[in-house]
Amino acid sequence: MNTLIEKKTVNGIDTAHLREAIAEVAEDATKGQTQWHAATHWTGGTRSDTHISRVFIGGKRIAKDFHIQVDEPVELGGTNQAPNPQETLLAALNSCMIVGYAAGCALEGIELEELRIEAEGDIDLRGFLQIDPSVSPGYDQIRYTVHVKGSGTPEQFERVHQTVMATSPNYFNLSNAVQLKARLVVK
Repeated sequence: MNTLIEKKTVNGIDTAHLREAIAEVAEDATKGQTQWHAATHWTGGTRSDTHISRVFIGGKRIAKDFHIQVDEPVELGGTNQAPNPQETLLAALNSCMIVGYAAGCALEGIELEELRIEAEGDIDLRGFLQIDPSVSPGYDQIRYTVHVKGSGTPEQFERVHQTVMATSPNYFNLSNAVQLKARLVVK
């Protein structure tokens, strides 16, 4: 670790701390190993509550205590008291990429004035409702627009944009087939 790195906060990110974390993972790959966990429970109707209670980073357990509520619109049998799973998925994609843009810009010394991502996708309910087996039950594509304003040049923003698309975990997860390993426990 380089203790001579000057502490500098850009976009609310301590860039010296971030550079130290990058150096630590580059030096010891085990420090870059993570495991994420979410437990979701049905709360009636189309509602669910997801509890986030832990994550492992570099073998170290980090305690968390967060809840994410999900529901469906009334038109789909829900009570419209929370975002639905598709909206939550889009929010997870946007939020993950926001981290990448904010950190990437901070490491480039770009001070942000505005950073916003709008994502949308179309789902034909005939697939989900098992009306037509030839119709996909999910998104065929997700369209998103990044709105950014700050002290960077167009070339710098493009470089950060390309880096985010190459390194964002949720961008990767949605743009590549991720193997899902299911296990059913009937009580």
